This record gives sequence, C-alpha cells and structure tokens, in this order.
Amino acid sequence: MEPPARVGRTSQEDLWAGDFGRDYMTRNRGDALVQSNRELFRKVLERTGPLASVVELGANIGNNLRALRGLLPDADLHSVEINPDAAAEVEAWGGATVQVGSLLDVELDGQWDLAFTKGVLIHLPPDHLEDVYRTLVEASRRFVLVCEYYNPTPVEVLYRGHEHALFKRDFAGEILDRFPDLRLVDYGFTYHRDPQFPLDDSTWFLMEKTGS
Repeated sequence: MEPPARVGRTSQEDLWAGDFGRDYMTRNRGDALVQSNRELFRKVLERTGPLASVVELGANIGNNLRALRGLLPDADLHSVEINPDAAAEVEAWGGATVQVGSLLDVELDGQWDLAFTKGVLIHLPPDHLEDVYRTLVEASRRFVLVCEYYNPTPVEVLYRGHEHALFKRDFAGEILDRFPDLRLVDYGFTYHRDPQFPLDDSTWFLMEKTGS
C-alpha cells in the first residue's frame, strides 16, 4: 500500500509518511490508550446520539477507530492515513476501512454522520489548513469533531527536535468562522494527569451542521 505520488509534497507530509511516522506508531499503541480514547468518545457520543457512520482524517494505526468500534459496534468506520505502514495495521485489524493518502488532496467518496480529527491538524502546514477544513466539513453529514492542542493565537512549537512540525491555534474557532452553517454543540479537555483515562492535554470541540 503506497500513497499516490504527488508533486511538491510538504515537509510535514514527508515526515509523517516516513520513519518519523513509523516511530510514532511504536510510541502510541496499547489497550490503555484505546480505553482512554473510548472514554473521550463516550462523552462525545452523549451529545451526538447514535451514529451510523464515522470518518477519521489521519487515523495512524487506528487507536481512535478501535475505541469507537467498542462504542458503535455496527457503525461504518472509514479513515484516511498517509503512512502506508500505519494504514496497513488498520486494514489488518479489519474494523474500519482505510484510504492511503494525504489530507491535503484526498478525495472522499460520500459523507459520514461524524467527521473528525484528533491530534492531526496540529501537524499540518498552516497555509493548507483551509483546504483540510473544507474536506473535513464536506465529509460530514451532520457532526464535525476536532480534538487538538489549543491556543487562542497561532503558535509554532518545536516537536521532537523538528521545526515546522507542530502548530497550536484555535482550529475550531477558525472552522466556525469559515462555515457559518456550523454551530458549537459542546467542548471539553483531556488531561495527561487524569487518574483513570489520561490523554495528551488537548481540547475537543463538537460542531453540528444546522441544516442537517
């Protein structure tokens, strides 16, 4: 499985499609992480109600999808992932379908009840966010969820020795400004020192299409 060839790939795409992305796979796996993710999505699903379909943009090895499968046993789960090795793990698991490719130019066929990112927008080049926001919103039939590092103003942070690899900003606020048919439903915070379900210090925002 190889992502489609593309001229002018960004440094961020090269980073995550290669060895750096494979190292991330090694660090971020295990039942405890899936369980913590399940608790996060349990809170989200309390506000959405039952969902028949979900798409994740940037799935890595499928930790979020595995958490969702436990909560939505009959739902159609789809994903996009740039790293072919990570995508192969999702495919081998078999609990979700996976499309190998970059979020900067992926073509999705259809819509899902929920479209989401988790820890992905922070790693994308800021000048491409507009296109990814559009892809995320257009992939949603009803709900959009982003769970990312939050900062009220855009800021770049050195990430594991790499420049231009991690950016914090108000992703949800920018999406709400650009797509007025979305409304904020709920938001919350995950904390690395949570005694039961620790996750990175991220803020999640659930939005809904008002015309749905």
